[in-house]
Amino acid sequence: MVEYHENLQSAQSCSDGPALSYRPPGPPPPLLGRDCPRLQRSSVCSRAYFVVVMVFFHLYIINIIALLLYVHYNTGTGEAPSSEPSLPDRSPSVPIAPPAPSELHTASPAQSFHLTRLEGIRVGHTQTVSLIPDRTHKLRTLSLKPLLFEIQGFLSPEECGVVMQLAQLKGLTGSPQPVPIDSQEEQLTQDELFSLLDLNQDGLLQREEILGLSLSKDGSWLSSYNLREIHMGLERNPAGVLSLQEFRKVSGSVFRQGGPGQGLYGQNQIRQKSTQTRLYLGEGSHYLLKSIRNRVTRLTRLPSPLVDLSEPLEVVRYEQGGYSHAHHDSSPSHPDSCCAHTHLAANSSAPNQRSCRYMTVLLFLNSVGEGGESSFPVADNRTYEEEALGDLFQQYCVKGNLKIKPVAGTALLWYNHLSDGNGWVGELDEFSLHGDCAVTRGHKWVGNIWINVDPDHLRQERYQRLVSGQPLKSEDRGTQHGDLHEDL
Repeated sequence: MVEYHENLQSAQSCSDGPALSYRPPGPPPPLLGRDCPRLQRSSVCSRAYFVVVMVFFHLYIINIIALLLYVHYNTGTGEAPSSEPSLPDRSPSVPIAPPAPSELHTASPAQSFHLTRLEGIRVGHTQTVSLIPDRTHKLRTLSLKPLLFEIQGFLSPEECGVVMQLAQLKGLTGSPQPVPIDSQEEQLTQDELFSLLDLNQDGLLQREEILGLSLSKDGSWLSSYNLREIHMGLERNPAGVLSLQEFRKVSGSVFRQGGPGQGLYGQNQIRQKSTQTRLYLGEGSHYLLKSIRNRVTRLTRLPSPLVDLSEPLEVVRYEQGGYSHAHHDSSPSHPDSCCAHTHLAANSSAPNQRSCRYMTVLLFLNSVGEGGESSFPVADNRTYEEEALGDLFQQYCVKGNLKIKPVAGTALLWYNHLSDGNGWVGELDEFSLHGDCAVTRGHKWVGNIWINVDPDHLRQERYQRLVSGQPLKSEDRGTQHGDLHEDL
């Protein structure tokens, strides 16, 4: 041990010179922390490389922000950003009706304007609309099939009174009375009815014969219930035709019905115990009537020419016990018929005419004591089953899915047709079936506003040009003269 220390001191005394390093035998002594291994610096972790990477990263972020700002101000409103924090707008959103064109200029109305449809979203959804200055109304969704809305306070109580007074001044006319049961000379037997419907006299009743008669004026005495019963009998028959014996079975329920509204009373007998008149809404009419027209235009968001050229306001008064059968306001399309409001502008002289009412606005002009609800018997049904409608036509107030009690000033809006997917009139919405329940106490006043639109948009354009006095195109003149010659 003494020899080891002497050798160590000798090595330390010679450390300043170029002496050879001495390594004692055995394992080396542990390091005391003063000496550490030297590591070679890597270029990846150098400070200069880190600075370069961060500079490029910030430039990349700045370019992305600049690109987003460029896209925003070229596709947005173009307003400069404010330095002050923006507060959320707590005012109710008021949708502005799109500006309605005053006239048609292009070759097709579908190109010049389209039929805007309100969004129902869901049953119970409420949105705010502006119909008159400095006042808003709530538009509540009542049904999606059909698309049905309720607008409370559409008219004030004073305005409702003015409309009823104007109708009384104009003069209310009664509905035609049904054919008396004991009037044998006016009644038709089953055999006589079959012979009348069998147009080709082949002893079989086809669907085309029923449909053609129901669309013509000669068959207007057939009620919708009668036609539907016969049509259902045709559908149940595998052959698609009815013989006289089969027709007797089908039509037996029609002749046995003793309830109100049944029998061969005609389309005019949809309403019972009621009187009605029509009030013009255009220029030169009462200022309130023109205001109603403007409100309907803003509510429906349709071009003003469509509303202006539609049917006048129909005011109806139901006495105690008065009602209307379940019916559709519009009619399905048929190749052998044309719309009643555009028949003068039709391409050819169609033998039959039908009602083309794209939508309905119903105004409740008074609050009914008891009864008088507006019923939509198949509203929001999952399916539309023809077989069940024979019963619903009679018991729509008992089994109806949706009934709305009349409240003065409230308006209902619904679409009688679906959309064709291109902003125009589509097929008839069968779920728009509706009727008025019997008034059990008091009386009921309503107003009907129908928006007429022809499913043929070219025919609708010709009609609007013809009525508004705009110059017709060369092809329109030829069509008009050809139809006139054919009519003569």
